[in-house]
Amino acid sequence: MAGRGDDPSATPRAETTRTSAGYVIEDGPDGPGPAPYVTVVLPCYNEGAHVLKEIDRISRVLEESELTYELLCIDDASTDDTLEVLRDAQVAYPHVRVLPFRRNGGSGTARRIGTQQSRGEIVVWTDADMTYENERIPELVRILRDDITYDQVVGARTTEEGTHKWARVPAKWLIRKIAEWLTKTRIPDLNSGLRAFRREVSLPYLRLLPAGFSCVTTITIAFLSNQHDIKYVETSYAKRAGVSKFHFVSDAYRYILQVLRMVMYFEPLKVLMPPALWMIAIGFVKAVVDMVRHPFYFPASTVLLVVSGIMIASLALLSDLVVRSRDGV
Repeated sequence: MAGRGDDPSATPRAETTRTSAGYVIEDGPDGPGPAPYVTVVLPCYNEGAHVLKEIDRISRVLEESELTYELLCIDDASTDDTLEVLRDAQVAYPHVRVLPFRRNGGSGTARRIGTQQSRGEIVVWTDADMTYENERIPELVRILRDDITYDQVVGARTTEEGTHKWARVPAKWLIRKIAEWLTKTRIPDLNSGLRAFRREVSLPYLRLLPAGFSCVTTITIAFLSNQHDIKYVETSYAKRAGVSKFHFVSDAYRYILQVLRMVMYFEPLKVLMPPALWMIAIGFVKAVVDMVRHPFYFPASTVLLVVSGIMIASLALLSDLVVRSRDGV
């Protein structure tokens, strides 16, 4: 549950807004103002040492543009002074809105709730760790504004600067190829955290987002699987400020599971039918060999291959029926 902290020494807010979903958003002295064209969702977890620099960078480039905007900073129950820095920033940056969480929910949860509570027609996701080219946010937004055929624009990174680079690069390549196979689309960067998309288009897919880092992968696959066009723009990627929250083993495991879950969600036949057909084919070939060697005697392994293949094929057809019969996404 999100809400205002109980620290009496915290800087008082001029105005707070309680949304229909029960979240309390803190605004600066001038209040939330009119609905903007762009909402930048900025998840923050223990980013107190540098989040002000990121806010200044984003605010400066948007102030210089023709775009109206709000910067929705979500404090994900940080244990450092991130929330205090965000509240103090509202004095100098009137477009900053603060949504404090009492419990840590993960970057995916912050992005999902931030998108649901955003007021802009275009939503931008980015990070507060100084890694992405946030100076290019107006460029991404203008692509969506000027070309209605695209529903999402992604900053595709040309380098890998994360931790465990030796393992991340091949793992990401493999998972990206699985996603390309699912969506029948070339994907230069599957899990970039810098992206802009149309809020209205994204709303049906937000319930699919996991709590962790793989939320960006999920929204990419969801858009492509439902014929929403995505444009990729090459961007640079800097070394992060502060300490990475990415844990290679646990997060990579969840990342792979999420990709497989998305494949099953949209195209279960692609996952289940190939192994089912192979098992049935191998079982029949083995049955012919067994028939020649021992007439009318079929070992348990032969029967098991054929029966297992038929069961998996039946499950694949049933899963596909469920997918095709559901409403909405």
